[in-house]
Amino acid sequence: MVRPKFKQKCKICREEWVTINYREFPICVKCHIRQIFSEEITDKKYIFLNIDQKIYEKSRFLRNIRQNYLMYKSLTENQVKTFKKAVKDLKNPKIKTEEE
Repeated sequence: MVRPKFKQKCKICREEWVTINYREFPICVKCHIRQIFSEEITDKKYIFLNIDQKIYEKSRFLRNIRQNYLMYKSLTENQVKTFKKAVKDLKNPKIKTEEE
């Protein structure tokens, strides 16, 4: 079942409109980026989280993973695996041809 999307103003800056699903916190990309880059990641195990900021701007999922690390200082194996897969897909998007 497809859930409806809502438009709300960002709860932090209260300037930009954000399209969200039910139960998501309304935060604009600019404020979210500011939050997740407020702290540097120096742990060698999670150094893969230090990717280009432009990639984080494209995906709310990646921003949420980095935010989870900053809150809890750890990630599950599935979060790490999916993060790496999502980054790879964003860097090298598949181009669909008419034959497929």
